[in-house]
Amino acid sequence: MDVNLLRALNPTAQFLPGETLDVAVLGAPRTGNVKRIEAHRKEGQIIAFNEDGAVLAVYPATIGSEDNPSPSGKHKVNGVARNPPYIYNPKINFQQGKNKKKLTLPSGPNNPVGTVWIDLSEPTYGIHGTPEPSLIDKAGSHGCVRLTNWDVEELSSMVRPGVVVDFDK
Repeated sequence: MDVNLLRALNPTAQFLPGETLDVAVLGAPRTGNVKRIEAHRKEGQIIAFNEDGAVLAVYPATIGSEDNPSPSGKHKVNGVARNPPYIYNPKINFQQGKNKKKLTLPSGPNNPVGTVWIDLSEPTYGIHGTPEPSLIDKAGSHGCVRLTNWDVEELSSMVRPGVVVDFDK
């Protein structure tokens, strides 16, 4: 949940230990089978469709950046990894500062890809979570599609290998 929403729901709160706070209740996760996903850069969202072409879900997303654009065209889901480690290899990934060493960070909600990695057929690209949900559609990504952890967890339960992901230009 975004910090600003938490503050708006609790305008008189001091956010002290033991204090009772109001929070958003999201309801049960969506269910269904995603047949196709559209990634819209300008709108900052992805849309998941079922076999009949009906919209199953719409999620706010960060999709690439000027420095590291996402791929264009159609790609496919290869598979889903839950609680993945984050592996950075400067020989195949983007250059991260002056680092030239391969890094592996442990899995968990605070690693750079969050709690789920949906692997795409375009090498090194995927749909994944984030440790900073407040930055969705506000800060660029390194070419991937970044969702909140709770949104990517919901989406990952509805996708299977072979689902088409269509990136607009």
